[in-house]
Amino acid sequence: MQDVVDITWWQILLFATTLVIPFSINHYYKLGIGKDASVGLIRMTVQLALVGLYLEYLFYLNSLVVNLLWLAVMILVGANAIATKSKLPRKPIVGFVVVGLVIGLLPVLALLCLVTVQPDPFYSAQYAIPLSGMLLGNSLGGNIVALQNFYSTLESRWSEYQAAISLGAPIPMATLPFIRLSLQKSLAPILATMATTGLVSLPGMMTGQILGGASPVVAIKYQLVIMMAIWVMMTISITVCLNLVVHRGFEPSGKPKIRPLDQS
Repeated sequence: MQDVVDITWWQILLFATTLVIPFSINHYYKLGIGKDASVGLIRMTVQLALVGLYLEYLFYLNSLVVNLLWLAVMILVGANAIATKSKLPRKPIVGFVVVGLVIGLLPVLALLCLVTVQPDPFYSAQYAIPLSGMLLGNSLGGNIVALQNFYSTLESRWSEYQAAISLGAPIPMATLPFIRLSLQKSLAPILATMATTGLVSLPGMMTGQILGGASPVVAIKYQLVIMMAIWVMMTISITVCLNLVVHRGFEPSGKPKIRPLDQS
């Protein structure tokens, strides 16, 4: 196997000239995404550079306490991003999302580190942090889609919901069709990805390991485990979050306590 091929900063800058293509398309079609794209690219570059330096230090320390603190930061930042992109009030949505992410992440991560991968020590930052990042990163989109669909469906089928409440149905039963639909839509992308992985696409983790010199068979094993872990965590975190919304986000009368920010 070939060793890892390093990329110089000059090579990265040369490749960055390809960005003129999407910016030109934005200008021609007047998409209005130039500012957001520029800010996103700058933030991504700065954040990745800082995180790269920090991760090197984190790997050097290899401390369980530091790893848990960094994991807490990742969860809080992710929860805030979900609430913002869902266009819902941060309070109490962030709390619901944090609980869902924690319940979904920690058991799956513990199983990966203690049983499946078994790094030494089990809390090795080299494994725990990247694995957590992949699980959390893939769960963000699912939670956003689930929350958006739940509230949009509740609004569009409000008469159906009110009819169920007026007939004496408890809130969990009256909202069950909306939870079911939200789960289906939020999990559809990961199911499509699993169905086409290896045939249509080579996922990032597998590609990265192969480019890093790992055996394709080893890379495939890791990818299989990660895809299953992502699906499990997404399902748990989304289900927990939606159930918290149902049990804590409604008045006893059935009136929602939480309203999307773009609505009165």
